Amino acid sequence: MCEPTDGRSITRRGAIGGVAAAIGAVAVGSVVTAAPAHAYNWTRTMRRGDSGNDVRELQIRVAGWAAASASRTFIAIDGQFGPATEGAVRRFQSAYGLTSDGIAGPQTHTQLNWLESSDGSTRHFAWSEFHSRDGSGFGGGRVGTSTVRENVRRLMYKLEAVRRKGGNNACIINSGFRSVSHNSNVGGSSNSQHMYGIAADFRISNRSVSQAISYCQTSGFSGIIRYSSHTHADSRVEYAYGAQSWYWAT
Repeated sequence: MCEPTDGRSITRRGAIGGVAAAIGAVAVGSVVTAAPAHAYNWTRTMRRGDSGNDVRELQIRVAGWAAASASRTFIAIDGQFGPATEGAVRRFQSAYGLTSDGIAGPQTHTQLNWLESSDGSTRHFAWSEFHSRDGSGFGGGRVGTSTVRENVRRLMYKLEAVRRKGGNNACIINSGFRSVSHNSNVGGSSNSQHMYGIAADFRISNRSVSQAISYCQTSGFSGIIRYSSHTHADSRVEYAYGAQSWYWAT
């Protein structure tokens, strides 16, 4: 189960401070993707009982607010606005100083879009931070390049939540996506979640590993591994790319 770091890090885009589309559906072992969009066009206020692609996109963006305390749960990206999604919206709203009513209206839409970058990444993370360190970008993994990119986008939104919970301190990515060959070269496990773009090894400035783990435990991560200087987090159960059991080695 070991997920070793690549042994180097890239400082995430943006200075410490401040806070921060494709439509995709998670199926077992696959992702449906579309071209990324900037300033998602939210056309309605969404609340419990609603369904659709806009609800799916909302779920992607609030997935890192899955629980109020350590809980082995995640937000299903299914386009159905149920109680779990409502709770995540409430926590997102509270974290950003909005009325915490669990209803995604104009103010919530604005805050969600503030976390989005024009290239489809997020406010505090760049695509390049998650590229395989062997120069293959998002290629050479266990799934196609477009799927890796969408998986990484979803990972970024979860990490935006972790970063927010960590007091907006810099979240520094040691290892994001890995090609199969690079994963082998760094001694990664044979079914490393890095090869699918759903895992990150990271540290948070001015925060301990234990604190980073506590943030991950409320952010919908089903794989969490403690290292001496960084934390590994992945969404193995949500995506079911072979590793389908919760694994918190904390």
